[in-house]
Amino acid sequence: MIEIDIKWTAKSIFSAVVLAVGILFYIAWGATYGVWADIGVYSLTIILVAFGAAGLLLSWTPDKEEQHVSKKRR
Repeated sequence: MIEIDIKWTAKSIFSAVVLAVGILFYIAWGATYGVWADIGVYSLTIILVAFGAAGLLLSWTPDKEEQHVSKKRR
């Protein structure tokens, strides 16, 4: 089984906030103005969600040094 050790650092928290802001922006804009198909809203939402998701993935991947140290401990 694969062990997943997620550590919430400042980078991962910031990325999660950016991801949430992107999703909430799209929902709030659509609910407020009743426009769900707008290229400008899509553009901003895609940027926020992509950077948030990429930041989370990068902050959760272990560094090579961490992998090396954890292999020695086994």
